[in-house]
Amino acid sequence: MADVLLKNISKSFGDKEILKNINLEIKDGEFVVLVGASGCGKSTLLRMIAGLEVQNEGDIYIDEKLVNNAAPKDRNIAMVFQNYALYPHLNVRENISLGLKVRNTAKCEIQRRVQRAAEILVLEDYLKSKPKELSGGQRQRVALARAIVREPKVFLMDEPLSNLDAKLRMHMRSEIKKLHKKLKTTFIYVTHDQTEALTMGDRIVVLNNGTIQQVDTPYNIYNYPKNIFVASFMGSAPMNIIEAEVKNGFLVFGNVTISTDSLPFELQENMKLYVGVRPENIVSSYDPSYPFNLIKFSSKVNFEENLGSYKNVYFNFKDKEFCSIVNSQAPKSKNIDFSINPKDLCFFDYETQELLNKKIEFTI
Repeated sequence: MADVLLKNISKSFGDKEILKNINLEIKDGEFVVLVGASGCGKSTLLRMIAGLEVQNEGDIYIDEKLVNNAAPKDRNIAMVFQNYALYPHLNVRENISLGLKVRNTAKCEIQRRVQRAAEILVLEDYLKSKPKELSGGQRQRVALARAIVREPKVFLMDEPLSNLDAKLRMHMRSEIKKLHKKLKTTFIYVTHDQTEALTMGDRIVVLNNGTIQQVDTPYNIYNYPKNIFVASFMGSAPMNIIEAEVKNGFLVFGNVTISTDSLPFELQENMKLYVGVRPENIVSSYDPSYPFNLIKFSSKVNFEENLGSYKNVYFNFKDKEFCSIVNSQAPKSKNIDFSINPKDLCFFDYETQELLNKKIEFTI
């Protein structure tokens, strides 16, 4: 096992700057997820840790050793790719063991490691099968087994589940987490899927335009986003955000006016800011908690997305379209009454777009 330390990492391709002054410490045995939109630099960062790309500036340490000039094979890492990268003419056993054979590992040691990896990933019955005979999930398990037999200090995974269907992705997420618990090895995992990031990571690194926006636990990333980008990016339905202003002792946003006395910090008169609220915290009148919330308003429904046990209801909130998560049993309606508890609001600075009320309890 090993920790990974990135110091002042920058990377450009020609005139295009991909990563800008990245500083990140990943602890020994930690499961860290790099998440961001396409082109944000997350896969490039992973490839630099692996030694497949060279940074223009900065230093990379693995297990306290500077590896800037170390070849990928000398970094004691294993990488799992999106496309599995299996050899079609080799069976499962041969695919798993190939890397060990290249390193002239003893036959008895190869057999021991392959057997252990096959048991961990439930592949014993498929060792003689060719990749074309396997399902997508089984192929991905073979790719994981090939990484396990290396017994690396760090596992690097570049969107390994993006080629799988939704049900299989959910299953493989839990399998990879179980694998991490068994191996107790450092995992660095790249994805653009917010659900994967929130469910899998001990910590999440949110990237945007080549810079780190926030490094934190899934709980804090979701509930206390550092800025508007993180708030609007993280979550299957992003946070609703709208401009607000303080007028005559009241905070005015959308269709709502609320006394500043309900807030835990002083807001200056004529102050402009942004207010955010998660869709699940906009409660409809069909919810039992509706009567107990301080902020109430009614809005016209634009459309609904039925997702089984719940539905996303999109509605007009002044000049913005907001989303609320509503129980699927609620009847369809052209207009719905909504309510919000002020403690569920996030407040962002108008200029910096940074969160103002991190981990502060509201009093109503």
